Amino acid sequence: MTIHTAVQPQATGVFATLYAQVQQFYAHQMQLLDLGECERWAATFTEDATFDVPTLPEPVVGRAALATATSRTAAQLAANGTRHRHFVGMFDVAEQPDGTVGVRSYAIVYASQIGGESQVHRVCVCDDVLVRVSGGLQVATRRVTRDDLA
Repeated sequence: MTIHTAVQPQATGVFATLYAQVQQFYAHQMQLLDLGECERWAATFTEDATFDVPTLPEPVVGRAALATATSRTAAQLAANGTRHRHFVGMFDVAEQPDGTVGVRSYAIVYASQIGGESQVHRVCVCDDVLVRVSGGLQVATRRVTRDDLA
């Protein structure tokens, strides 16, 4: 994704609205994930979405597979007495000629042991392609890279 340094003056109001929509989308999506609302979180992706993360041997494809994978992780975290909180920001938002929205963001994942300490678990970069749907946005593709991996 290209990092943009300026917004066209004539598009400022439209861009500001899109940027606010993107921020709200990620705030809602990450809270669903952190609350273990796996089916609702998966519904923020397109039916055939791809989710490529370095902790899995291959990308996860489709809502059902996303819900299954996150449900498994949520169960493991609960069994270990651990909570994750995803803080996503530094959004670089770019409308694409095909109507999609490219978003590059930074994500910091905190791990908190219930009754214990909290610490930074991972620092990541997310490259997403969002599509407009009735009522909002959905992720069509997400590629996550981690700062601690080569």
